[in-house]
Amino acid sequence: MSTFTSKLSFHILIFNNLFMEKLFARWASPERVFLPLFLLLTGFGAFATAPPVLPDHNAVASDIGRSLERPLPAAAPAPCTPSPAGSKQAFYAIRVYQLKTQQQEARVDSFLQNALIPALHRQGISQIGAFKPVGNDTAAIRKIYVFIPLKNLDQFVTLSASLAKDARFLADGSSYLDAGYNDPPYVRMESILLQAFPDMPTYAMPWSGQPYSPDRIYELRSYEGPTEKLYANKVQMFNQGGEIPLFARLDFHAVFYASVLAGAHMPNLMYMTSFDNMAARDQHWKSFSDDPFWKQLVSSPQYQHNVSHVDDIFLHAAAYSEL
Repeated sequence: MSTFTSKLSFHILIFNNLFMEKLFARWASPERVFLPLFLLLTGFGAFATAPPVLPDHNAVASDIGRSLERPLPAAAPAPCTPSPAGSKQAFYAIRVYQLKTQQQEARVDSFLQNALIPALHRQGISQIGAFKPVGNDTAAIRKIYVFIPLKNLDQFVTLSASLAKDARFLADGSSYLDAGYNDPPYVRMESILLQAFPDMPTYAMPWSGQPYSPDRIYELRSYEGPTEKLYANKVQMFNQGGEIPLFARLDFHAVFYASVLAGAHMPNLMYMTSFDNMAARDQHWKSFSDDPFWKQLVSSPQYQHNVSHVDDIFLHAAAYSEL
């Protein structure tokens, strides 16, 4: 993409956000519908897929396809920490490294810990998360997920160029950056661009100040919609519908909720919750499924058939993760 085209695209995005927000505020905000559609049509960010990890014991929290007739409750539970009016919705990037061998995993670990994360700090980015799927050591394709909270949308475009000018980054990451064609540090790398939901406009650090625990579970979910309109309906269910405050009331320790602006599974949203261990995760989801508010919300006629596919990935934080 040329510099002119890139700048023109972002000017269009800015105009789209300002104009369409007023016009469609009663249905779905433009950044959740028109911005993903624009990026999809322009081919911005067609990336590889990451298969889900679904343990046999995991019970799906709800039956997405059911269509009951009970009415939606009159009011959703109030959010635990309501967002101030006009809160700016943050942008995030998620990198997914696909690896074949333990040697590749070790090289990427070293690159992230000793080169990329310190360099991102010098770019004004902090609280970077690094996660690995449960059972990564025995998987045919190992993975590392990196969560990067961006300062703004422009930084997603300029970050690579900025890092390329950082001499210390180039030196500290030389084993990874200068790898030969016959000794690559990874199989593929996927990149996903997201924007935070209005009801949680910035990410959270639910375990800040607590010691690292190898048993702690981070659950990364992706919900794909069958159409853009039905996807927007699911986003509305999270926000105006009260799903986010329900998660908060039940202490799901959310890290973020966000719309995917560029990725391989659009239209889709992603969110991450966290738990002390897998048993705590299972108990929280049971409480969620049994909650009277959820039962009424999921059976409401206005929120039916808005998810066509769910990817559910269980992760542990890497020892050098800042989340």
